[in-house]
Amino acid sequence: MSLTADQLRTSLDHVAALEPRIGAAIARAGYPEPRGRAPGPGTMMRAIVGQQVSIKAAASIWNKLEAACGGDMDDHARIAATPVEVLRSAGLSGQKASYVHALAEALASGALDFGALPQDDEAAILALTAVKGIGRWSAEIYLLFAEGRPDIFPAGDLAVQIELGRILGLPSRPTEKASRTLAEPLRPHRGALAVFLWHHYNTAVI
Repeated sequence: MSLTADQLRTSLDHVAALEPRIGAAIARAGYPEPRGRAPGPGTMMRAIVGQQVSIKAAASIWNKLEAACGGDMDDHARIAATPVEVLRSAGLSGQKASYVHALAEALASGALDFGALPQDDEAAILALTAVKGIGRWSAEIYLLFAEGRPDIFPAGDLAVQIELGRILGLPSRPTEKASRTLAEPLRPHRGALAVFLWHHYNTAVI
């Protein structure tokens, strides 16, 4: 589930009215297309597997991991019980194997329930980041793209920082803290802003 095209347009029109420099960028680059992922633990598990590897490599590792875990990546108890050596044989690093274990254990024990995350964004981020291997960026990406939460702003993302600084005409790329401060007046539309910044990053603007 993601922010719909209508939601993106409506939110970005509000952002444009509040910050003319972003409005000018929207006029140049156009509105972004919706980007979404399926809600649920599978999306987070794939995100862990795919960290710092190519899309093709991630797909290959996922297929091997699925086979190593008995063919059912929804059987979290079984994944949690799968030895680290077996997970590593699928192509995971030792660190990633420990992250996969941690997520599977949290799901199997009921410590984490993707179907019952808090409605409050910060509380949901805390619930996700309580699991080893899930950082704030991963939690925010999940909540934005899998749950379509409209005010999630992954300020730690490099592309988001680069484009925000570029569009606002800053002399250098803003830090994560500075990016959050700059986006604060644009609540509750920061999710659409983030999607637009990625869109703008990938668009050649003359």
